[in-house]
Amino acid sequence: MPQDVTWEQVLNESKDVAFPGLRVNVQPAGRTLVNLDTIVYTDQAKVSDTTVELLGFPVAVEATPMSYTWNFGDGTSKTTGSPGKPYPAKEITHKYLKRGAVGVTLTTHYAARFNVAGTGWQYISGTVPITGPATALQVREAVPVLVDPPN
Repeated sequence: MPQDVTWEQVLNESKDVAFPGLRVNVQPAGRTLVNLDTIVYTDQAKVSDTTVELLGFPVAVEATPMSYTWNFGDGTSKTTGSPGKPYPAKEITHKYLKRGAVGVTLTTHYAARFNVAGTGWQYISGTVPITGPATALQVREAVPVLVDPPN
C-alpha cells in the first residue's frame, strides 16, 4: 500500500540525489586577507526533484532550499535566506580576524515533500539540513612596512 511508505524511507533513498550538499564559492578564491570583506556564495542552489522506488511504488521527491548556514571555519557562522552572489554584489561577506587555514562549509536547509504513486503530495514539517564539502581558504595577514626610498 502506498501509505506504508514513510518519510524516513524516502529520505534514506533520495538523500544523495534530491538533497545535494552545496559547494561554497569564495572571493577572493583560495586566499584572503585578515580584515578584508571575503565574499561567499553558492551557484548551485535550486529546487531539485527526483523519483525513487520504494516498496514497489514510484515516489516523487522535491527539495527546495529555504535557508543557508555559512560556517566560516573560524568558529563563526551566519544564516541567510539567500544563496549569495559573486562580486560585485557583496551580499554575504565575512571578515577574518586572524590568519590561518580554514574550511568554509555551507549547510542548506531544504523544505521537502514527497508523492507516493500519485496519491498526493505530503509535506514534511521542518527542514532537512545538508552540509556540503569544505572549501579551503588561506587567511593571510598583510603587514605594512615603512621604507626610505632613495632620493
